[in-house]
Amino acid sequence: MEKNLLRSKLQHGIYKVINPFVRLLIRLGLTPNMVTAIGLVLNIGVAIIFIVGGEEGNRGDLSYIGWAGVLVLFAGLFDMLDGQVARLGNMSSTFGALFDSVLDRYSELVMFLGICYYLVAHHYFMSSIIAFIALIGSMMVSYTRARAEGLGIEAKGGLMQRPERVITVGVAAIACGVTAHFIGGNYKLFIDGIPFHVFETMSIFTIPLTILAVLTNITAINRLKDAKKALEQREKKVFPLKKENAKIKVLGWLFVICAGLMGFTAHNAAGHTNHLVNIVDPQDTFPVPQGIKNQLFYVQRTHNINTIICELNLNPDGKPDIENPVHVYWIRYTEQGQPAELSFVQRVFAYGVKAKPIGADMFELRFVSYKKFPLYLMRSPADNKYHVFANIARREAILSRIFIKINGGTFWSPNVEYIEIKGIDPRSGKELRERLKV
Repeated sequence: MEKNLLRSKLQHGIYKVINPFVRLLIRLGLTPNMVTAIGLVLNIGVAIIFIVGGEEGNRGDLSYIGWAGVLVLFAGLFDMLDGQVARLGNMSSTFGALFDSVLDRYSELVMFLGICYYLVAHHYFMSSIIAFIALIGSMMVSYTRARAEGLGIEAKGGLMQRPERVITVGVAAIACGVTAHFIGGNYKLFIDGIPFHVFETMSIFTIPLTILAVLTNITAINRLKDAKKALEQREKKVFPLKKENAKIKVLGWLFVICAGLMGFTAHNAAGHTNHLVNIVDPQDTFPVPQGIKNQLFYVQRTHNINTIICELNLNPDGKPDIENPVHVYWIRYTEQGQPAELSFVQRVFAYGVKAKPIGADMFELRFVSYKKFPLYLMRSPADNKYHVFANIARREAILSRIFIKINGGTFWSPNVEYIEIKGIDPRSGKELRERLKV
């Protein structure tokens, strides 16, 4: 936590220094994607310097490494500039974030291509292997984060994130070039009794690469472990697979009992029941709510086509309201389909939803009538929109409807034939349905 706080303070300090330059770029008409592309071009320049040094330089001429290090740091500056141009210029976009991420990977791959070429050209074979291992670790640090975030898990920790990698390579290369200027590129340090040199000028560049190779892979593995723990906790907490029939039955009759608390008479409901006689699947004949921009899911039950809507409640920043992220209300199809707020009794004892924040933009939802039936509101990585998730047919799915089928019984003791839960598999896009028999 302290490391993240220090990193954040350093980042904000750098932003204060570079913001005037960022505003100049915005006035010149540069977009974030242009700035990102410039960073890639500069990293191609880094690779060219290393390749030319490998072809035209000699083993003792380390000036190419020094100049490449200068360009590495300058190119790395554009990693910060593109984000700031997007923020200060109000030009942020989802594609821009993807474009930045992809070009950053290309930039790093191209840079390591140049490094490996230089080391092989001058017969630093072991160092070239180490550089390649550092490349693998760097890619896996980025990949584990991207893959974890694709599953809705944050994985940003570790010692060797991209800024640290850029600074390590850039500073080490500059230090190597400068040192070679003063003591020579062929300097070697021998110790009596050891048949080979223990240090040479090139070590100033290759030792940090070795550290980078070790720490990047450790960072990737640690991110994988953290993501595993987070996924296991979410699966245990969010999508419990055990369903007890007693709980399901209680859920069913509580929803039905609470229907009697509505502000209309049982005669209206009975009138609509007559039209559903002998229909096997009444839910397929019920109206489907249309044109509700932020609808999460809806609730219906036999004998009454009036529908409960659970709608996403956003604050002015476009995020779920922390106090009341879900707005629950009626659509009264028996009364020309107009919306109507829940009464106090309905909201407090029946259809109201209690929400508890459990993470970044993630909420645990429970109906006040049955607090042992958790649902989860979170942003889906598939479309970057908020949905309510549930376990349907043993799969994580985006909930769209809950339907309670009643077959006889009395008002206070209805015979709940089944509860049908319907949703969409976010991975395949297929509709999922599961009937919970009672």
